[in-house]
Amino acid sequence: MNTLGRISQFAGKYFAVLVIVMALVAYLVPSLFLPLGAYISILLGIVMFGMGLTLSAMDFKLVLTRPLAVLLGVAAQFLVMPLAALGIAYLLRLPPELAAGLVLLGSVPGGTASNVMVYLAKGNVPLSITMTSVSTLLAPIMTPLLLLWLAGQWMPVDAKSMFLMIIQVIIVPIILGITVRKLAPKTVHKSLPVVPLISVVAIIVIVGAVVSGNKETIATAGLLIFFAVFLHNGVGLVLGYYVGKIFGLSLSDQRALSIEVGMQNSGLGVALATAHLGPLAALPSTFGAVWHNISGPIIASVWSKRKVD
Repeated sequence: MNTLGRISQFAGKYFAVLVIVMALVAYLVPSLFLPLGAYISILLGIVMFGMGLTLSAMDFKLVLTRPLAVLLGVAAQFLVMPLAALGIAYLLRLPPELAAGLVLLGSVPGGTASNVMVYLAKGNVPLSITMTSVSTLLAPIMTPLLLLWLAGQWMPVDAKSMFLMIIQVIIVPIILGITVRKLAPKTVHKSLPVVPLISVVAIIVIVGAVVSGNKETIATAGLLIFFAVFLHNGVGLVLGYYVGKIFGLSLSDQRALSIEVGMQNSGLGVALATAHLGPLAALPSTFGAVWHNISGPIIASVWSKRKVD
């Protein structure tokens, strides 16, 4: 277990590098990863099960004790990011499927990696965890509705099927994880150091599957997609920070909001896009999985060197 724990720490530390390497290998040798596309939903469910293993009732305490901070974060997550994606899609004149995919990336909840980035950035970690948990639980309703509202102009959106899929691959695995932790707390506690490794492996395999299936599109429109994701992530990081500042939250809270709003659950975006919108629509979330795990550590590194008043 100690060896696996060290490997898990290594994988978490160099997550961004591993994602980039996987994306490059999948692009150069797509035949190795094409069959993995059928397992994207299962892999995402594994990641969410791991998230459930780490959750407890205390993670939702801030909803009652500091509702304004949580509400601001969740509202920014489901307002700022979808509308920013819509604006960028129009600005860059993205093709319909890519535009819908970018809006989807903006409509999914916060990513679990954001909690680690907030910790490294000396932000409010409990607030970050609470926002991730609440936005994830709201995703079955908010994500399909936002996509139907904002992306329905480009392509048909089956909100009901999307709702059911989010329940299956997000909510059910999380509930199972929470249940297992409740029934076998000692066993779960011993296994927690290995959970990040499982999540990292699952996410990089998802990235490899999507990249391998869209090699030609990446070759022709890769820079455009990356630029769209880069802008979208930047808007989230900046506006998330200033939303907290405008409402008088502490610097620690502002950092948590910034990272939480800027980093999405790109794995969910990939799974939903692949199942409901088409392979091209999965590319923004795939690029998001790469870029968010580069920008997150960068901003966390900068803020870690600055004092929190």
